[in-house]
Amino acid sequence: MKILNRYILKSFLIPFLATFFIILFVLVMQMLWLQFDKIAGKGIGLGHIFKFLGYLAQMQVPLALPIAILLSSIMALGTLSENYEFAAVKSAGISLQRFIRPLVILMVVLSGLNFLFLNYAFPRAAFKFKNMLVDMQKTQPALALIPGTFNTDIPGYSIKFSEKYGEEDNLLKDVHIYYDLDKGRTNTKVITANNGEITTEKGSKYMTLVLKDGYHYEELPEDKKSFSLQKNMPATKAHFDEYIVNIDISVLSNIDTKDYKEDREMLSLKQLSYYTDSLKLPYDEYLELKAKNFISRAGIKNMNKDSIDFGDFDMNILANFEEREKISVLNNAISMSNRSLDDISGFRTVMKNKQKFLNVYNTEFHRRLAFSIACLVLFFIGAPLGSIIRKGGFGFPMLLAIIVFVIYFFISTFGKNMAHASTITPVLGGWLSTIILLPLGLLLMRRATKDKGIFNIDVFLMPITNFFKKLFQIKKSNSIN
Repeated sequence: MKILNRYILKSFLIPFLATFFIILFVLVMQMLWLQFDKIAGKGIGLGHIFKFLGYLAQMQVPLALPIAILLSSIMALGTLSENYEFAAVKSAGISLQRFIRPLVILMVVLSGLNFLFLNYAFPRAAFKFKNMLVDMQKTQPALALIPGTFNTDIPGYSIKFSEKYGEEDNLLKDVHIYYDLDKGRTNTKVITANNGEITTEKGSKYMTLVLKDGYHYEELPEDKKSFSLQKNMPATKAHFDEYIVNIDISVLSNIDTKDYKEDREMLSLKQLSYYTDSLKLPYDEYLELKAKNFISRAGIKNMNKDSIDFGDFDMNILANFEEREKISVLNNAISMSNRSLDDISGFRTVMKNKQKFLNVYNTEFHRRLAFSIACLVLFFIGAPLGSIIRKGGFGFPMLLAIIVFVIYFFISTFGKNMAHASTITPVLGGWLSTIILLPLGLLLMRRATKDKGIFNIDVFLMPITNFFKKLFQIKKSNSIN
């Protein structure tokens, strides 16, 4: 049995290692392509680039591992079935469950490693990646300016130019600068120039723009005392041959790592649990306080109706007032009702936002746990599929693995979104993909053990076949008579 165990492990590990690194490479390149425009042209050293790719790879390992397990299990079992090796093992009296027992043990180990990776390595890599990305973006903001679009990374400024050229990409053409946007004014101060040059010195807290052949336009603030002057001259416009603009970029280098540490991707399971509990207490207190405010506003002092002595008071409230007072009572009631409805409407919006914020962290906690055992769940789907389809190689198993994982990922994302919207509980949202696909895997394992297909087509075809057989027999007997 030891020889058989080594053989099945070898048959699985060879395609697993190959597919794992291929899938990891593809995922890293995909993420790098998405972030390429943020880091391109920054003069970053090779060491920083490799470190950046290392953090990307660590973040993609928990995703690449289940995909590689699913694909390699279909390939390994499919190859064994295609070469009739699995049939030979069965003829020796060894069941499928016993045959893949070493792989099941390996999946448990890989699930444990995936859990440790998600709990420790992934949060640290996500933290390092995001802060390094922001640091690369803000180290040389002049090089991050993109032609043909408004660049708003610098607070208070919106800079646009049609072209960036020159040996150092520091020459600009057709420049438009809107400034003082952070002072509550919208496009009231504009600088335009036909040409410009970035002359920022390395390490300087200012980005210097030398603009040539342009105009400075500024709308004058409204002044009631000088209305006649305002009417005749609503704005100022001045031409310049050369204009120097110094933009303070020191604020961009102040990276507040505290904000990034509170991102759910950068928290371990223990931190997610603690963060959820710390959010739950003020959320409950907020609900209790608003409930008391609504009750107090309605004038209710005792919620127990049976304990209130109404005496001779008529329950038809309007009957207790004179005709002249009824209109005033109704108007006051309508006014109070409208205020209460407006308050309730605002309260619902705030409550949903608070609830969603709480659900995000709670769902992430359970998704991490569920994704930790995704290796085991997808193996129980891939192994019997490979045994049933009896097709090795890389083509068809790859297609089948993509379909299965897309279904798993879609269900997981669907459950996460429903949990965030409070449609279902965060626990159910986090475990939804496992709850749906694990029974499917066990069902496939049972059918593969009994040498049955994915589904028995005879169950659907036999009633139709029997119906037509009986129909033709009746017609045949009628023709003979």
